[in-house]
Amino acid sequence: MVLRGNRAKGSTTDQRLLDSRASGDWVHTDPWRVLRIQAEFVEGFAAMANVGPAISVFGSARTPRDHPEYATAEDVGARLVGAGYAVITGGGPGIMEAANKGAFEAGGTSIGLGIELPFEEGINQWVEIGMNFRYFFARKTCFVKYSHGFVVFPGGFGTLDELFEALTLVQTQKVTSFPIVLVGTKYWAGLVDWIRQTVAVEEKIAIQDPELLHVTDDPEDVIAAIRRVDRG
Repeated sequence: MVLRGNRAKGSTTDQRLLDSRASGDWVHTDPWRVLRIQAEFVEGFAAMANVGPAISVFGSARTPRDHPEYATAEDVGARLVGAGYAVITGGGPGIMEAANKGAFEAGGTSIGLGIELPFEEGINQWVEIGMNFRYFFARKTCFVKYSHGFVVFPGGFGTLDELFEALTLVQTQKVTSFPIVLVGTKYWAGLVDWIRQTVAVEEKIAIQDPELLHVTDDPEDVIAAIRRVDRG
């Protein structure tokens, strides 16, 4: 950059760097945030580089341990390991914890990619490889880069965000051979019907785009659907 006139700094970059009297506010500026973002990508890629094929499991952090969906997620986590996949979750409680537990107890690789939130409990106890991200987009990149598919359980805004991001990436061919399985036919029925009967009918998406979703209640069918797409 060239700064002249009133925009000139009046001191050199080295001088400002070595000035111990300077304010500490600079660590909160956008250029410094770029370095933090870069560090998150580097650490995330390094931690995930050798995990092998993996499936991301999403769902509500509010699902209690005695809920049937928790048991199903635990079962799916174990079956994914049996099918040769590592399991990646958001690392939190609820469905995430259940899938991590199933993977861990099945002797597989259990991964948690957490996010800095004011109301989260942190990484659950069943995670072997865990990271806490500051930035959602760095975390999402790691989910997509190292996943061969998504399994989505009932959840709230965060789960819906992850679901529609996956759909967009597949629709726009940013990722290929990427199965998306929704677990819970009753929970997802209204959304899937709306996509088919409103969004597709009004030509906001291609008529075949709803077929990117596979909806089931059966853990065995989850694995079959993933294998069918991921392994051709």
